[in-house]
Order: sequence, then C-alpha cells, then structure tokens
Amino acid sequence: MTKVSRASPRPAVPSRDPELLRRMGRQALEIERAGLEALLPRIDDAFVRACELMLACTGRIVVTGMGKSGHIGGKIAATLASTGSPAFFVHPGEASHGDLGMITRQDVVLAISYSGETEEVVTILPLIKRLEVPLISMTGKPGSTLARTSTVHIDVSVPQEACPLKLAPTASTTATLAMGDALAVAMLEARGFTSEDFALAHPGGSLGRKLLLTIADLMHTGARLPKVSPDVTISAALLEMTRKGLGMTAIVDANDKILGVYTDGDLRRTLDQGIDVRTAKITEAMTRGGKTVRAESLAVEAVQLMEKHKITSLMVVDDAGKLIGAIHMHDLLRAGVV
Repeated sequence: MTKVSRASPRPAVPSRDPELLRRMGRQALEIERAGLEALLPRIDDAFVRACELMLACTGRIVVTGMGKSGHIGGKIAATLASTGSPAFFVHPGEASHGDLGMITRQDVVLAISYSGETEEVVTILPLIKRLEVPLISMTGKPGSTLARTSTVHIDVSVPQEACPLKLAPTASTTATLAMGDALAVAMLEARGFTSEDFALAHPGGSLGRKLLLTIADLMHTGARLPKVSPDVTISAALLEMTRKGLGMTAIVDANDKILGVYTDGDLRRTLDQGIDVRTAKITEAMTRGGKTVRAESLAVEAVQLMEKHKITSLMVVDDAGKLIGAIHMHDLLRAGVV
C-alpha cells in the first residue's frame, strides 16, 4: 500500500494591515528624526578639531568600519572624495592582513564603530598609533576603547534604534551617515570647493555634463551644417533644411559671414504672406542676423539662450564672426544638458 505523505503546514502569513504598516513606517522616521536632532549640540569643538585635522591632511582620509558601520564608512569616504577631500575606505579585517600598508604617515584615519569595541577595528588601533597618524572616531559610546584611543572623538549616539527589536542598526547608522555628511559639507565650504570642482569629479553625472560640455562638443559642422547662399530660392533653402534636419538654415556670404537665418517659424510666416517659395529669394523671407553662440561657450548657456528667445537652434560663430557650426535643442537633450 502506497503511503501518502502529508504536506507540511504552511507558515502563518504575516499581517498586512495597511494601518499597521503606515504606523510602523512613521514611527521609524520619528525615531530617526529624534536621533538626528540629538546630534545638533555635538557640532562642537571636537567636530571643529576633526575638520581641522582632515583639512590639514596632506595625504588621504582613510575611513574604516565593520559591518553596517563599514557600509556607512564607504559612503562617507565617497562623499568626502567627491567634495574635495581625498578619501578611500579600508576594510578593518583586511587591514590587519596587509591592507594597513595602504595607510601612510601623511594620512588621517576616520574609524567608525557604534559600540567602539568592534574587534576588527580595535585590533588595528596599535598599528595606527605606531604610524603616528591622527585618529578620528565616531562611536555611540564615548567611554569605549576606540573613543578613548582617538585623537578626536565624535559622539553619534542616539536615544534608541528605529528597529522595534532594538537589534538592527537603523537610527544609529542614519546618525553616523548624517555626521559624515556634516563633516564633508563643512570642509567643502572651508576649501572653497565650487560646482565646477564638483563637475570635474563627476564628468559622467548630470552636473558634469552641464558644467563641462561646451558647444564645440555637440555642434553640427562640415557637411552636417545647414547653410545656403543669399541668391538661392526659398524652396532651395527648404531642401537644405530638410537634408540637415535642424529646422533651420543659415544664410551666409562667400566668406561664411552670417547674413540671416531661415527657420520653420519663418516658413509659416512666408506661407501666411503668400510668397511663392519657388521663385522668391531666401533674402526676402529670412530673419536678418539671427542668434549666435561661441563654440567655447558651455552647452548650458545655449539652453539658456534658446529658452530666453523661445527658439530651438543656434548658429555657432568663431572670433571673426564666421559660421562654423549649429546646435539644436535635441542635441542638448540627447547629451543630458537639459
């Protein structure tokens, strides 16, 4: 007789009460907000001293921490590095197995441990002291081994964790991260770090594109540049516009000096006036002059000019005023400048 095995009972489905979920979410944020508010009085002399040590550093700011503190430390190191304070993260477990060689006497160490007693961090303290480098610590226990050993200690303790089990680092990691941001921002201002400096450190980001890309990087040149002579008909100019796909064409003399521009808007006006596009010269319908920009100008300046004059394209000129390129709003959109 075949024995039929019974399926094991399914585990109880966790409660999905919407109000409970909302209440717990709000409670977590309230607890973390209280933790952040508790940090405000700790922007004190110790905070200033920590900033001074890092500002005076001729090497790198070496950030270390274990577990969740390590994750926070990695982000703090990245924030410092992107705001003008060279920094990198070293795993404390790896540091005691060779990676401590990455720390030089010109560096400053920022060690993070909420308990201040994390074994992997405490183990490398004598080695850091032997190098005679300044040690800044962030802990939630001012009387801990790490805090007492440090050159400067910053207290990041919080009244309680947001985790209802009081186990998962939540409010404490938020507070530590916020204090790291406070250090980075304070030093950013002290260094005179500018948006241009930030862009240089983030060439692939949206700000980098806005501040580093120039008109020359995006403009249409050579055979892609729409231009006609003043003796062509409007229909010939329209063909040039269609071929080049920029919604405009420049009208230039024999030396490429700009006489005017003809756009989709000009075409609508031409049709409204009943002008015969097959026989009329382009000079009868073009907009004389036209808006121009220099090749070395920032791409974001082209956006501002287009928005100001409610146009979608610009002609690019050199120092002598000769046409050398053209740029369309679509080029700026594709490049992420807009």
